Amino acid sequence: MSRTIKLAITSFMFIFIVACGGGGGGGGSLSIRFGVMRILIWGACLSALSNLLFSWLSLHGHDLRALIGVISADNLSSGIASAAFIAYLSSLTNIKYSATQYAMLSSVMLLLPKFLAGFSGLFVNSFGYSTFLIATALLGCPVLLLLYIVDRQTEKSTLGAHARP
Repeated sequence: MSRTIKLAITSFMFIFIVACGGGGGGGGSLSIRFGVMRILIWGACLSALSNLLFSWLSLHGHDLRALIGVISADNLSSGIASAAFIAYLSSLTNIKYSATQYAMLSSVMLLLPKFLAGFSGLFVNSFGYSTFLIATALLGCPVLLLLYIVDRQTEKSTLGAHARP
């Protein structure tokens, strides 16, 4: 591998790491400022939108700048969503058992996606990458609905707790 290619790969990796780290730091800061649930909803929207960007890229053709931009946007949105999700999961755990509970919650959260990922090749072979990526973006709709429901339930329980004498 030539020195130029190695330098290009290193530069791209640096951009991607900065985007992911910036998303994580930004997601944490935004969660503190605007609330975990609001940023969790934004992170879910951004993650779905980044899948739509990959769908666009699959139809766009060979363009290195577009590839770098799409991967950077995906890393940024992933960082924001991950930071908010970690903060949310942490809020669900008991301080005495946080390590065990967090390990169990984070394992369970990956169970269905890992199972479904095994069938992604069949879907891509049948319908193509663009349709697959649009379908993965649409999977964000039930996620947004569930986040909305959880947010409303949390809001009701918080209001109920403050209403008691």
